[in-house]
Amino acid sequence: MIKLNEEQCQAALNNGDFDASLISGSASAIILTQSWCPQWAAMKTFIPELEDEYKDLRIYYVEYDIETWNTLKNEDFMAFKENKFGSREIPYVRYYQNGKYLRDGNFISKEGFKSRLGL
Repeated sequence: MIKLNEEQCQAALNNGDFDASLISGSASAIILTQSWCPQWAAMKTFIPELEDEYKDLRIYYVEYDIETWNTLKNEDFMAFKENKFGSREIPYVRYYQNGKYLRDGNFISKEGFKSRLGL
């Protein structure tokens, strides 16, 4: 898993979606969540297994409640996720394949995660 930085999150906020450099791989997922979420804790247990199994898979995440960004306020990013992407639930996951948005969702099992990415 690769942690999203302030610049990547700010670019998404400015552009309405994440940069092509993050989602251009054959299968990518971006997870927006808060650190305390028990469903996120469950997902973190199977993601490393998927990354080991599928070398081209790229999974990015941000736990925006604990970030100490200087210019981007955590509340602004949460509002962006909720208003732009229409999800008030966490973890919120966006799935991409070959740079194209596939679908989104929230907490899901390992098999469901794989299925949403076409793996």
